[in-house]
Amino acid sequence: MKHTLIEEIELGSKNAQLKLNILKYYINNGDNTLSELGKEMDLSVPTVTKLVSELIDEGYVIDFGKVETAGGRRPNIYGLNPDSGCFLGVDVKRFRVNLALINFKGELIDSQLSVPFNYENTAESFDSLCKIINDYVSKLSIPKIKILSAGINISGRINTETGHSYSMYYFNEQPLTEILQERLGIHATIDNDSRAMAYGEFMNGLVGDEKNVLFVNCSWGLGLGIITNGQLYYGKSGFSGEFGHLSVFDNDVICHCGKKGCLETQASGSYIHRRFLEKMAEGYTSILDKKKKKGEPITQEDILDAALKEDMLAIELIEEVGNTLGKHIAGLINLFNPELVIIGGVVALTGDYLLLPIRSTIKKYSLNLVSKDTGIKLSKLGDKAGVIGACLLARSKMLGII
Repeated sequence: MKHTLIEEIELGSKNAQLKLNILKYYINNGDNTLSELGKEMDLSVPTVTKLVSELIDEGYVIDFGKVETAGGRRPNIYGLNPDSGCFLGVDVKRFRVNLALINFKGELIDSQLSVPFNYENTAESFDSLCKIINDYVSKLSIPKIKILSAGINISGRINTETGHSYSMYYFNEQPLTEILQERLGIHATIDNDSRAMAYGEFMNGLVGDEKNVLFVNCSWGLGLGIITNGQLYYGKSGFSGEFGHLSVFDNDVICHCGKKGCLETQASGSYIHRRFLEKMAEGYTSILDKKKKKGEPITQEDILDAALKEDMLAIELIEEVGNTLGKHIAGLINLFNPELVIIGGVVALTGDYLLLPIRSTIKKYSLNLVSKDTGIKLSKLGDKAGVIGACLLARSKMLGII
């Protein structure tokens, strides 16, 4: 019986590993000729030709035809077959869910953003999430069988090896990935949301030649995605990047992790929301006064939108968070000496209101010799960073290249 490529890899086939390396090359570098592929992978042209032919037969690679040259024989270009299959990405946020679908080549073919959702650690919330995903899949024009894997982003401590989520939806010993696969009927993986956002930017966003990158996710909470030497850094159990839970304040605010003094309690979207409501109760004015008088709830998104409309109360709180974040990102720069720090997440959608105080405070607190080569930039993918990262991680994990 003929095995699939994934089965061959699991059986330890050297030939399958070489084919996997070819797929990884196409993912990272794009289409190319057989001779150039051979040079890059240090393989003979006959060997590369044989391996690529097998990948074409298996449906993973396609021959795109002749490439134009100045003269002489025109070589054929080969690359990933976009129709080999699709990958679903799900980015779970505090009050909404983003969903998207990419083809095998990594191109976005469908998305649905900001589906209302209440993210709570309850069975009811999990049921609602599964329903949102199943409803999205059922409305796609692409048959479900073409979806090879789904990647779901969840905040907090995620062990991607075992498939357990320990911060959210940990109801029993069964891995969450198994439960998701049963409920969705699709192979599923999970990862930390900040790490997925970092991967999205690295593979398909702001990152160019940089190999050492930090992604600061300032949303309802505060997280960190770490890329070192071009690879996602997970730590021993997949719990790396808990930036928001550095104990730095002497306050009485209980973080959702159960401890006091976490950075997240004074440098996150939840802090902006809490302080905004407190200040309004103290008599501060805002363009959101009408909502308050009507008794309507004021959301995090309302406050961030108010900042973009030059609401001074909202702007002052975002700048305060920027100053706090900048001081502690300076510590990360001193520790990691990264080439690039990307500021992303929902709060970062306010642009320079967050970025400028971060840059100013980093300059004040970081070591000049360490930070002078570090770029500080806003996320290019913005609100799509997480869901794009989830799609791309689903592909990479299925192929075993991450």
